[in-house]
Amino acid sequence: MRISRGTKIGSLAVAGVLTLAACSSSGGGTGSSSSDTSSAPPSDTTAMSPSTMPSDTSSSSSSPYAPITGDASSVKLGVALDGPLGDASFNDMAHDGEEAAKTAGVDVIEELYATTGEPDSAKQDRLQQLIDDGATTVVANGFDYATPMKAVAAANPKVHFAIVDDDSLAKVPNVASLVFSAEQSSFLAGAAAALKTTSKHVAFIGGVDVPLLQTFQAGFDAGVKAVDPSITIDDKYVEESDYAGFNEPDKGQTIAKGLYDAGADIIYAAAGGSGTGVFKAAKSESKLAIGVDSDQYTIPDLADVKSVIMTSAVKNVNIAIYNFVASVAAGSPETGVVSNDLKSGGVGISYSGGAIDDIKSKLDDFTSQIESGTITVPTTLSK
Repeated sequence: MRISRGTKIGSLAVAGVLTLAACSSSGGGTGSSSSDTSSAPPSDTTAMSPSTMPSDTSSSSSSPYAPITGDASSVKLGVALDGPLGDASFNDMAHDGEEAAKTAGVDVIEELYATTGEPDSAKQDRLQQLIDDGATTVVANGFDYATPMKAVAAANPKVHFAIVDDDSLAKVPNVASLVFSAEQSSFLAGAAAALKTTSKHVAFIGGVDVPLLQTFQAGFDAGVKAVDPSITIDDKYVEESDYAGFNEPDKGQTIAKGLYDAGADIIYAAAGGSGTGVFKAAKSESKLAIGVDSDQYTIPDLADVKSVIMTSAVKNVNIAIYNFVASVAAGSPETGVVSNDLKSGGVGISYSGGAIDDIKSKLDDFTSQIESGTITVPTTLSK
């Protein structure tokens, strides 16, 4: 008997346009877990969706997506998100990659999402449901799908799988582990904060205190200290272990206000949907914030707060998913660990809005040092 077959999300004709100057492209994993208790998608399915791509994503010169070779229509794609659309970052980015693949001719079977607090068995059921409904290629967005995917991949050896933000399945022959060097983009975010702060006091807010998010914090803190070790850094999390921390904007706003009141003038929000609350606090307190995953300055539904988004640490989840799907269409499916870092353009920092144009040369220098290995960005917090 199956449990919680999951919730289907209606299709959106959107795909993210990302602007990165620190590297030649632009992307918790800040929302890497269940983040909504809803049993249906948001009533306004365009809410919090990234900016619109040109309709022909396979051929437009402005598209970040390479043309798909092989028979795109032969790919039957199913996607499992770790929460509903509307987070303006992690899940919306995954959806955009799926939409770009669909525009290029891929047959998208369906998109389902997780609910807060559900057991692994529900995720396993969701992945199997996608296969039962016709998917021959399955993407799971979030590290918490690892254990369920291990079981489903073993039971369906002819299906091609990919999981975002997890490498524990690297040796499973029909699974691609799409991982990102989020510490590198977070380092650039920290350096930008240190170069722009006037109070010499900045902060980090993570969605949930888990190792993946600690990677963002470690990179941010290191970037700040690389510019000026005397700058004060406050590090907070919306939740210690409850994955709802990725979708609690009111809590994010309250925590951010407290940090601003304590003297911070710039906060890096690596908190999924909770980051929207941080932006609201920044606007009400006349302070600044840094976005995550997508180039959040460019998202139409964040237009009211974009004036306070000085930059975003971008993680190209959309492109990684699209490239995996393209590899299946080409007859050479990606497997093992697929790394996305600064050098490959998998992560970076955005320059939309011009707030950090004046420090671009310094950020470019840090980028070069990271890419060359002169700077090794930490991925764990120092004891």
